Amino acid sequence: MSVYTRVNEDDLRALLADYSIGELEDHKGIAAGITNTNYFVDTTSGRWVLTLFEQVDNGSLPFFMQLMDHLAGHGVPGAHPVARNDGGFLSRVQGRPAALVYRLSGASLISPTARHCGSLGGVVAEMHRAVRSFDQIQPNPRNLEWIANARDELASKLDAPTLALLDDEIAFQHECVHARYAGLPKAVIHADMFRDNVLFDDGRVSGIIDFYYACHDYLLFDLAVICNDWAFADDGRHLPKQWQAFVDAYARRRSIAAAEHAAWPAMLRAAALRFWASRLVDYHFPMDGDVTHVHDPSPFEQLLRRHREQTPALIATD
Repeated sequence: MSVYTRVNEDDLRALLADYSIGELEDHKGIAAGITNTNYFVDTTSGRWVLTLFEQVDNGSLPFFMQLMDHLAGHGVPGAHPVARNDGGFLSRVQGRPAALVYRLSGASLISPTARHCGSLGGVVAEMHRAVRSFDQIQPNPRNLEWIANARDELASKLDAPTLALLDDEIAFQHECVHARYAGLPKAVIHADMFRDNVLFDDGRVSGIIDFYYACHDYLLFDLAVICNDWAFADDGRHLPKQWQAFVDAYARRRSIAAAEHAAWPAMLRAAALRFWASRLVDYHFPMDGDVTHVHDPSPFEQLLRRHREQTPALIATD
């Protein structure tokens, strides 16, 4: 949610003419995040978030809009796109495809408690249940093939030991695709559910945002992405109570298969690899923008190294 494209009042007034959400009162760029340009937009009838898509394939955007609309219709608290007067969800601002979504109440948390994680676990399980009736399929844009291509771009930027680690993990994950991951349950997942993409109000999840990496992939991958962020503090400490609260609430609503338990250690590594690779690309090949935020890739490198030695259990056993 960085600001790469500057949007002014004239742009917003022209945009709002295609919606029935009131007149412009105020707007402000949002600096958090990485990929897209985002603004808070206040009108006489409410508060909204405007997203300009800087890197997303235009052909994928209807999928994201329909997914968010589908989840909202199934009671999953999340970013809900605002329909234009013509019924569509997509517009153009400054030559970029754009969408307005309802601004949700609450705020993201830097240090969520076990209570917060338990609330999230229930919501994620309900989301995974809701997508059973969503019949559209979008491939993972940051899949293993993308990571392998990114490795080639990064080769000249990395030292020999770092490149060797990247190569070894890519080879391991290729083996897992045909062995450990074969037959794992798949559906549309969020794939990017970090702490800054979940809002809380009075201790409960009030909204999940930023669905723009959503794709058809392993449900277990969604859990691994969540575990790698929510069950580890910024200083690398493991937070078992937070993870236990999450997975207990999740498992009460969606049973976790034996094959998923078996694949869990490898999937945690896959999730760490995916974000290590993408943050390496963002770090070494940053986009230009007025307000940008580039994450340090090293925490995910350290997390991957840790998982290669020992991984926390999916569900703790006494």
